[in-house]
Amino acid sequence: MIAPPPRMQRPPGALSSGVRWTVWLIVVLVVLTWFGTLDARHLLRSDEGRYAEIAREMFVSGDWVTIRYNDLKYFEKPPFHLWMTVLAYHAFGLGEWQARLWGALSGAGALLLTAWAARRWFGPQVGLYSALVLLAAPTWNIGSHFNSLDIGVAAALAGTLAAVLMAQHPQATGRQRAVWMHVAWALMAVAILTKGLIGIVLPGLVLVLYTVLARDLALWRRLHIVSGAALMLALTAPWFVLVSLRNPEFAQFFFVHEHFQRYTSSIHRRGAPFWYFVPQLAAGMLPWLGLLPGVWAALRQGPDDRGFRPVWLLATWVVAIFVFFSLSGSKLPGYILPVLPPLAVLLALALARLGDQAWQRQLWVALVLVGVALVASPFAARLGSSGNPNELFRHYAPWLTAACTITLGGVAGALCLQRRGQRTDSVAVFALAFFFGSTVGLVGHDVFGRASSGVGLVPAVQAELKPGMPLYGVRLLDHTLPFYLQHTLVMVEAPDELAFGTQQEPDKWLPTMAQFRQAWTAGPPALALMSPDTYAELQSAGLPMRPVAQDARRVVVSNRMEGTR
Repeated sequence: MIAPPPRMQRPPGALSSGVRWTVWLIVVLVVLTWFGTLDARHLLRSDEGRYAEIAREMFVSGDWVTIRYNDLKYFEKPPFHLWMTVLAYHAFGLGEWQARLWGALSGAGALLLTAWAARRWFGPQVGLYSALVLLAAPTWNIGSHFNSLDIGVAAALAGTLAAVLMAQHPQATGRQRAVWMHVAWALMAVAILTKGLIGIVLPGLVLVLYTVLARDLALWRRLHIVSGAALMLALTAPWFVLVSLRNPEFAQFFFVHEHFQRYTSSIHRRGAPFWYFVPQLAAGMLPWLGLLPGVWAALRQGPDDRGFRPVWLLATWVVAIFVFFSLSGSKLPGYILPVLPPLAVLLALALARLGDQAWQRQLWVALVLVGVALVASPFAARLGSSGNPNELFRHYAPWLTAACTITLGGVAGALCLQRRGQRTDSVAVFALAFFFGSTVGLVGHDVFGRASSGVGLVPAVQAELKPGMPLYGVRLLDHTLPFYLQHTLVMVEAPDELAFGTQQEPDKWLPTMAQFRQAWTAGPPALALMSPDTYAELQSAGLPMRPVAQDARRVVVSNRMEGTR
């Protein structure tokens, strides 16, 4: 009798077939959720509508050099995010998910690069934990699904940091170091073309501070500065030269007004106290705040000599950028996004060092806190304001309850897994619980987004609006309706953030109400968009206006009464 061949043994640490299928199923589910929810919400003002519309105008005009918003020159930011959105429009047509696609790709790409670099330096467990920490960070999830420049520049900077870490690994060959450092320089160019000089200022600030603190001056000899800077200039200079040649006014506005004056003053009326980003950062990494004490222990690990210290570089990146934006005269929540990827790695290091009992205690705390949030979620139905009436909060309360329920169930599952000794599974389920919970809360926010976007007015307005017909924005720059209507505004009296553009092309707007009255009464058929207060004022003044559509924020009127079209 022939003996059966011995059963093959799996290598230590290898996954069984069933576990591999489970992992791949979860990955597919996360990817489908990440990208499949891009069109679950309408565009919010002001960033989402603004950048969707600017890209639409670039798409229609074919001018990829001179940026325009409502057909006026708009030089507040560089064009890379807009270029990527235009490519999405060309590939898939105009739409909400197309406008958000580059942000979602940026957030996912930064997550993968960060996890890759963490795995290279600190091992597979820390690499996995880094990805899970960033995936579960509410601010990273929301930022990646919001049409804004902030996630693009944060992703480019995260990629820069990851590439530097890969290049400086002691096992990297000379060729690998050169390749990765040139990737870093190229990603800095992307950051510059996305949001300006911070793309090089922030990495440069971090590098200087790190070399002083770590006394690692040898790092400068491994940065490929000459060839890297040449690559960065080759990628960035063409647009800056072209836009300056075509628009001589660009340089002063972009470099002086939008960089120096924005940072050193409150010229954009976005001032906030120094501690503004403390609660923003706490909210951004909410599920992992209990790990912060362990970060200090992680900072002490590494070689005793004065060679390259990746943990110190990560910590310097977090602190330097956090302080940089805290000192700025202009503050918005998205500015904190570049801090999150390196902080995720530091928290992953702390999580890997955390004992099982300590992790179990953190799970119990999370279970209690999410449980309290679940009990309190129905009280959201009692909120309301003039801008967001109680009806909207009543519709959002069930979404909030669902988000808390999903998160609570996931945390309970993570606790059960931890008590069975399945640490990695516990961390993964915990992270996925917060990811899916925050995604449900984000999708449900469309009860506010729909009202804010004005999309409900679109059918009635489109029935009246003809190609080439003037659509006036009377004391109101609406950031979302122009995109949905695929029609630009002609500003009246109050140019808002289009002041620079109206100065450069004064024939494209009406600076006084007297000019508007003349154009409205004696000009061709037109529509006008205004606030309810402005509508009441002009109606009482006897200006002929026929209401076409209205919501709580805006009124659209025609200068042609019934029977006179």
